[in-house]
Amino acid sequence: MMMSAEDDLGSATLHLATSFVGEIAVVTVEGFLDATRREQFAEYLSQAGPSMILDLSGVTFMDSRALGLIIHHWQDSQTTGGAFALIGVDYSRTKIMWITGLAKVLPLYDSLEEALGALT
Repeated sequence: MMMSAEDDLGSATLHLATSFVGEIAVVTVEGFLDATRREQFAEYLSQAGPSMILDLSGVTFMDSRALGLIIHHWQDSQTTGGAFALIGVDYSRTKIMWITGLAKVLPLYDSLEEALGALT
């Protein structure tokens, strides 16, 4: 099963796609994660389910609102017994995670295989 959504606001786009590994949704994010796309990102993640891996390797920019939404889903997964991980996190494109200190707290993994190993 695969879901996808795409948004093009000027030259900055957001593309979201989901595939599943068992019960875990693997959400691939490409493009800008900023305030203008927060609602689309929030709606999309709400459909992914309680267990997810967010692949941020295609993110070109992320602001604090997008990070807040990621934190929300991470916390939800902890309270509902789901699983949550981030992969493909690059400092140059997601600096906000390091500026806020959340890169030390969030479950970051280098690859999908590592994340799946930690979550299963």
